[in-house]
Amino acid sequence: MDRRNIRAVPSRRTGRAQSPGDTTAHDHGWAGDLRFAAHCAVTLLGLLLAVDAAAGRFTWLRALLWTSLAALLFVVLVPPRIRAGAGWFSRRGLVREHIVRTDRLVSVHWSDGVSQRLVLRDADGRRVELDPQVLLDNPALWHRLDEDARGCVKRGTLRCGVTALRQLADRIDRRTARAVFTISGLE
Repeated sequence: MDRRNIRAVPSRRTGRAQSPGDTTAHDHGWAGDLRFAAHCAVTLLGLLLAVDAAAGRFTWLRALLWTSLAALLFVVLVPPRIRAGAGWFSRRGLVREHIVRTDRLVSVHWSDGVSQRLVLRDADGRRVELDPQVLLDNPALWHRLDEDARGCVKRGTLRCGVTALRQLADRIDRRTARAVFTISGLE
């Protein structure tokens, strides 16, 4: 691995890309989702405390219990922070950050389960799972991933996942075309 590719990956200490000319794409809906999670937790806490106070059962121990329940709800609802740069893609949760080298992708596939997830895996064995809706809502993130994936296909490193990327690209293209038709009044 050459030094140029190592510098494109964000450093673990600062979390920022080390390449001076690198622009980073972010999930623009993350801050709103974080505010929603906080709003839900605060609302739940307020309702639980109000019900306890109205019933005459308010104690500091119960208040601590309801506060911990609201904090747990917040932890569950906090969305992961998605970022991408030239050659890398990251998903940062509350505890740890997962980084995958998109310039060295070896597989992209849909995960099985109730909610559909896109799983990216690089040549070093690192993987990132993300909700495809994030890519649909943020064209800059999709552009970064698509650009690097096309390079991997050309080099022959991405052997499994071309179909998954094509399916996602079709979804994004349909959504974009629908938006264009709606704005132009043709729909």
